[in-house]
Amino acid sequence: MRAILPFAVMCVGMFLALLDIQIVASSLQAIGGGLSAAQDQIGWVQTAYLIAEIVVIPLSGWLTRVFSTRYLFAGSALGFTAASLLCGMAWNIDSMIVFRALQGFLGASMIPTVFTSSFHYFQGPRRVYAAAVVGTIASVAPVLGPVIGGAITDAVNWHWLFFVNLLPGLAVAGLVLWLVDIDQPEVGLLREADYPGIALLAVTLGSAEYVLEEGARWNWLSDPTIRQLTWLGGVAGVSFVVRSLTARAPVVDLRALSNRNFLIGCILSFTTGIGIFSTIYLTPLFLAYVRGFSAWQIGLAVFSTGVASVIGVPVYVALGRRVDLRWLMGFGMAMFGLAMWQFSYITHDWGARQLLVPQLIRGFPQVFAVAPSVTLGLGSLPPARLKYASGLFNMMRNLGGAVGIALSGALLNDRTALHFTAIASALTPANAPMLRLMAGMTARFVPLLGSVPAARAAALEQLRALVWREAATAAYADTFRFLSVAFVLAVLLVPLLRPVAAGPAAGQSGH
Repeated sequence: MRAILPFAVMCVGMFLALLDIQIVASSLQAIGGGLSAAQDQIGWVQTAYLIAEIVVIPLSGWLTRVFSTRYLFAGSALGFTAASLLCGMAWNIDSMIVFRALQGFLGASMIPTVFTSSFHYFQGPRRVYAAAVVGTIASVAPVLGPVIGGAITDAVNWHWLFFVNLLPGLAVAGLVLWLVDIDQPEVGLLREADYPGIALLAVTLGSAEYVLEEGARWNWLSDPTIRQLTWLGGVAGVSFVVRSLTARAPVVDLRALSNRNFLIGCILSFTTGIGIFSTIYLTPLFLAYVRGFSAWQIGLAVFSTGVASVIGVPVYVALGRRVDLRWLMGFGMAMFGLAMWQFSYITHDWGARQLLVPQLIRGFPQVFAVAPSVTLGLGSLPPARLKYASGLFNMMRNLGGAVGIALSGALLNDRTALHFTAIASALTPANAPMLRLMAGMTARFVPLLGSVPAARAAALEQLRALVWREAATAAYADTFRFLSVAFVLAVLLVPLLRPVAAGPAAGQSGH
């Protein structure tokens, strides 16, 4: 009990931080309307949170040593709670983006700290169960986000997506201060911190994410800002790698990537992040803008993914001690890829019933894709390197999520424009079905609008909307196919992992 209670409290904090990435997913349209934001700005409500998390998560190992697990986690929970209050009070899209970035920045340390704490609190076979718990939270929390968010938005309003964090956040901070006692702060490390490395990391990740998010909107390298940030991010990235490999006390332990299991685990974690966050971004967006669903309807439509994820957990736990974790992970990644391919058959009339099978295929094996990477990747490192490596490992999953959302948005924009042009080019006076459709719509509008020219204009607008709907649907299908290819490539890496023992010696295996 002395181990379970503090670990459970920390898991609640991690759940809040992960839930809030996607709690806005089914309510993006409502938030956009409330803040007068354009559709291409809405993605930043999620991306700003992810960028800030990505910058802080790899620093969490160093921050834990400086402030200790207790005070870092409690401070992170308090900061997350205060930023949640500010998000609920946002007055326009710019203020929302700033407050969401602050929320992600302050709350990010809760995520990797739980991963490393699980190795402190649990030894031997119990680590399989701890990894299953952590993996379940990492996979289920983002899935439940749209469901919980949709219910809150429909029951009250979108502001309560953030106000709902206040009491749990304060409770987690207080309980962690009371219960958690893992290590002692070493504030003296602040004097010898690698501040240039921290700055280079922030510039690299921030520039890369901005380029990915805004590139399609501004025609990529033809835009001077995108071009400059591409160069800046590239130079900063190379400089960061060089500094991390040569500095006496680097803020991120890139040398851990020399461990094969850790390297492959990071790549697989990155791919899983792409899949988890991209699908939770794409599905509610499709249901909101193509189907016109409300936040509550979107939540209900994606609910089956969360149910399937929860059902998969006891199955994974039962198999985790009997079956090689590499086989379980291969199964999870393969099923995830299959689900993405099933999504690619999407049509404009898909709703909860049509989404059920793809979401079950995607949800059930999700813990199989996440939990083994914790044991196989982090469990292969010695305890002394665990804190620093955990930050890098967790960054890869969230970086995958941020990159996945940004690439998905870019693909949607590019492919929608491409399909729209292709469909529109076929709508010529020689197209008899189109002429019949236009004649029928014009005839229906004449009694309503009183004149043939006005009716014809309304019919043309209706035709344009139909073309956009089909073009957008085809773009969603293309994006899901792209995601499925990423998982096919990931499955090929799984056999390269080495087995890791569950016992205390696991920390040394793989070296």
